[in-house]
Amino acid sequence: MKFVTFDIGSGEARSGWLKDQFIIDMHTISGGRLPCDLLEFVRQHERHMEEVIRMDESLGHDAAEWSAHEAVYAATDVALRAPLPKPPSVRDFYAFEAHVRAARQRRGLDVVPEWYKFPVFYFSNHQAIVGPGEQVRRPLATASLDYELEVACVIGKEGRNIAASEAESHIFGYCIMNDWSARDIQREEVKVGLGPAKGKDFATSLGPYLVTADELEEYRAGERHDLTMTARVNGVELSRGNFRDIHYPFGEMIARASADATLYPGDIIGSGTVGTGCILELGTEAHRWLEPGDVVELEVTGLGVLRNTIGESLGRGLADRS
Repeated sequence: MKFVTFDIGSGEARSGWLKDQFIIDMHTISGGRLPCDLLEFVRQHERHMEEVIRMDESLGHDAAEWSAHEAVYAATDVALRAPLPKPPSVRDFYAFEAHVRAARQRRGLDVVPEWYKFPVFYFSNHQAIVGPGEQVRRPLATASLDYELEVACVIGKEGRNIAASEAESHIFGYCIMNDWSARDIQREEVKVGLGPAKGKDFATSLGPYLVTADELEEYRAGERHDLTMTARVNGVELSRGNFRDIHYPFGEMIARASADATLYPGDIIGSGTVGTGCILELGTEAHRWLEPGDVVELEVTGLGVLRNTIGESLGRGLADRS
C-alpha cells in the first residue's frame, strides 16, 4: 500500500492511503480507531494494518461510490505533505560506490580503503523535512545548491544490534529522498573533519508517499531491488541510475546504524546518492548549480515522483554574518 500525509486546505495534517487516484482518510473512515498521524500509525502498524486492508477491500472497485464518501478525496483536491513530516531521526548513508568514486575524483581523491570496510552515515536535520510540491529555499550563503537522488527506508519495528540478515523485517516501507546540499558550504566545513553539517542542515525532501515493503517485492534482485532512478531539472533528465547497483544494501546499513544504538519506528535511513545522481558528480559543465525557479523531479520505479521548486532565500543567514 501507499500511505500518505495530506492537507485538504485547512492546514491540518491528516494520514491515509492512496487508492487509484483517491486518498482515503484513515482516521475518518475508521470512525476514529486509526490515528490522524502517519508516524503514530507506523508505530502501531502491526496492530492496525489488518483493519486498513479490510477497509480498503470493503471499498470495492467503483470509484464513483468512493467519491461520495466523506473520508475519500480525489488526489487532485488535496496537497500531499512529506509522509513523515517530523521523523524521530534521519541517518543518511554513503552507499553507492559509483557516486563515491566520481565525487571524490572531482576533487582529485581516491576512495579511501575504509569505505569498503563498513557503511558510513551522518545524521541530518529531522526538523527540516520538506514534502512534495513544496519550495526548497536556497540558503543565503550558497551559490552551489545541488540535489541528491536517493531512496530512503522507514523503520517499522524497534531494534538494537540488528543482524543484517534480519534487518528487512524491521523496514515498514520506502520513499524517495532528496538530500539537498549546499556544496560550497559543505566543501569548507568537511575540511575540519566532522563531515557535512550546515551544508545539509536546511532541507531534506521525502515523498510523495510511503510505499510498504511488500509492494517492491516484484522488483527484488537478491538483497537489492531493480529500481530505475532518474532526476530531471526543468524537465531535462540529468541523472539515471539503478538501485540494484548499491554497494551496501539496506540490511547492512540497518545493522551498522543499530550497532549499540536503538532504532525506532519512523526513523529514516537514506541510501546516499545513486551514481550520476547530483550535479557535483556530473560537473557544472553538464548543468549549472540550482537557482530559484528551477523545478527538480526525482523519479524511482514503484515510488513515484518527488517534485520540488527552488525558492528565494529568506532571512539573515551565514552570508550576512561576520
